[in-house]
Amino acid sequence: MIVVTGATGNVGRSLVRTLAATGGQVTATSRGISPADVPRGVGHRRADLADAESLRPVLDGARALFLQSGADAHLLSPRDILDVARAGGVERVVVLSSQGVATRAESPSHGILMRSVEDAARQSGMEWTILRPGGFNSNTYAWAESVRTARAVAAPFGDVGLPVVDPADIAEVAAAALREDGHAGRVYELTGPALVTPRRQAEAIGDALGEPVRFVEQTREQARAHMLRFMPEPVVETTLAILGDPSPAEQRLSPDVEHVLGRAPRTYAAWARRNAAAFR
Repeated sequence: MIVVTGATGNVGRSLVRTLAATGGQVTATSRGISPADVPRGVGHRRADLADAESLRPVLDGARALFLQSGADAHLLSPRDILDVARAGGVERVVVLSSQGVATRAESPSHGILMRSVEDAARQSGMEWTILRPGGFNSNTYAWAESVRTARAVAAPFGDVGLPVVDPADIAEVAAAALREDGHAGRVYELTGPALVTPRRQAEAIGDALGEPVRFVEQTREQARAHMLRFMPEPVVETTLAILGDPSPAEQRLSPDVEHVLGRAPRTYAAWARRNAAAFR
């Protein structure tokens, strides 16, 4: 059995579907998961990663674990989670980390915090694989309301490109590492196939809708004020630094998706077409 944490998120939901399609036994878990969140035949149980003991009945008898700490990483004790996993019989863990562990090592959110999760996996005594994506295509769901109501997108740094990645590609790499041998001790950096600017993302959404979407460039301060409504200040500052002044490493196109899956990563335009309904 494979246990998928964060199973209602962008990566976790795709991973559950990918694993279920192969006919393997999967248990999906998150704090508020319901039958509507999983495909037919997939088990689901509620558990809170901030309470490692709540995972004990979920992990009992499992062989592999996908650990996605997400925005709540600062509330977790990854060592306790992995101790419970190992006690339940888990032999393999795949950790969804962040590119920032390497590129923003001093950042409390992107670097230090996620490195603590990685270190716990390395020291767990289990086979481990670490996934380090950069920005997600699905981050642009944040534009959905303005696209629906005004056919417009407001964002800073309109002509700065990043190799954003499709969460479905992350999920497929995770599925391979969970099911197959040969990935133990590997760190995979996951990116899309090309640098994509916010202006081009808005154009791609418009193309997917068959209507133009206007791009409105925010100043850094306008973007900062908006982000502070829903993100802690240290996260905002690091995010703006990545968006506005990415390092060469943050703009590097990684071969790892193709290495693992045997095909090129999906494009942002393909993601926009697949998810156009969210913007209608």
